[in-house]
Order: sequence, then C-alpha cells, then structure tokens
Amino acid sequence: MTQDSSNPVVEAGWQAVRDDGRVRNELLEAAYDEPRLRQLFPWTGMGELHFSRCTEWPWTWDIPYIGPGAEGTYWVLGPLRSEWVGQVATAQEAVNLVVDRLPTACGPAFVGTSEELAAHEAPKPGRQKGDAQTHSG
Repeated sequence: MTQDSSNPVVEAGWQAVRDDGRVRNELLEAAYDEPRLRQLFPWTGMGELHFSRCTEWPWTWDIPYIGPGAEGTYWVLGPLRSEWVGQVATAQEAVNLVVDRLPTACGPAFVGTSEELAAHEAPKPGRQKGDAQTHSG
C-alpha cells in the first residue's frame, strides 16, 4: 500500500482500520489501491469495511460496503443493510462492485459530520444546486 492520500484525517482513518485488524488485509489493500475509495473515510463494523463521504461520526450511509464471506469470499451490501449487491470470490471484485455504485460526484471526504456535509452540499439561497457561478470583470 502506498501512502499518498492528500487528506491527513482520511489517511489516519485508513491507518486506524489497518491497525484494528477487523478487516482482511487483502481487502484493505485492494480498497486503498483504488483512488476513488482511498479518498473516502473508511470505518469498520462487524468485520465489514465501510466508506464515508465525511470524516466524523455520524458517517454517511450512501455507499455500499464489503463484508467477509465464507471461505475467503466477500459480499457487498448497501448502501442500506437490506440492499444485497452480490457475493464475489475476490477482494478486487468486491471493490469493483462498490466503485461501480459510488454516488454521482463522489469526491474526497468532507472533514466534518454528515450533517455538516449536507449543509455544505445544500443549494445556496438564490442559486440552484450545480449552477456555475459566473464572475464578471
């Protein structure tokens, strides 16, 4: 694993996930090697690897997550626990399933909570979300 995350808070999250030992190393390596996942904040629960668009709890729940299956396989669920994506043989296949289902315009993790992220992403008064701001001059 190379250490090239541009956000020290996100990088510290990846280090904490490595250190806690709850997720298989091959999965951590495959996820970290994928730039679109490496820029997100990782967290673990019940042996599952989750990805958040913000760095503080409560995290976002809009990205599928990966859990350990039997005999070295992996399953992908989500974003909701009731949404089954599939079971695959390798960590790389699991990572690919998550990447294929990332939210539109999913960028680097926002430093803050999911509520702060929602406020940051909310349309500003007088502007529509996604409007380009023009400058004269």
